[in-house]
Amino acid sequence: MVPAPFIVVVDANVLFPLTLRDTVLRAAAADFYQLRWSKEILDEMERNLVSTMTMSADKAARLRAQMEKYFPEAMVTGYELLIAGMRNDTKDRHVVAAAVKAGAQVVTTVNLKDFTPLPDGIEAQSPDEFLCNLFDLDPQSFIDMLRAQAADLHKPPVTFEELLERLFRAVPDLVGAVREHLATVSGP
Repeated sequence: MVPAPFIVVVDANVLFPLTLRDTVLRAAAADFYQLRWSKEILDEMERNLVSTMTMSADKAARLRAQMEKYFPEAMVTGYELLIAGMRNDTKDRHVVAAAVKAGAQVVTTVNLKDFTPLPDGIEAQSPDEFLCNLFDLDPQSFIDMLRAQAADLHKPPVTFEELLERLFRAVPDLVGAVREHLATVSGP
């Protein structure tokens, strides 16, 4: 597959749920899109993982360090002066400013209502819409990526179907598209 030319800023709320985060990061690693985030986005992710007792502070810090190490090109800097000019919800202006600075076409977020209006050329997409769009680029490669994701889970082991069930909570349309594709290629 040819690496996707489009740039996507991933909001903290998309990086918070474990299975969704894993899928979104694997899609970036597989060149479905070019991942971008900012220090503020990662700060929010880390802070929320700890405040909800999803992870200890040490584990959240290690996760963040691994993400930054694996995706060094993802960090957007120098966007701070743009924040004041953004017109969307105040608390999420830093995300849009980072998207402008990065030249992103998409911001993926759970809070779509906080991302209007957006500058021309940037679109907010839910994680479900975003991942469905990636799936449509190359369905078989995307399914192969999900199968590898399931195979990599050992504590406890997770089957491909169990992974789809976990993803269904966050991205039901994607799971429906995957199942429909699998039914089509395997026949009746």
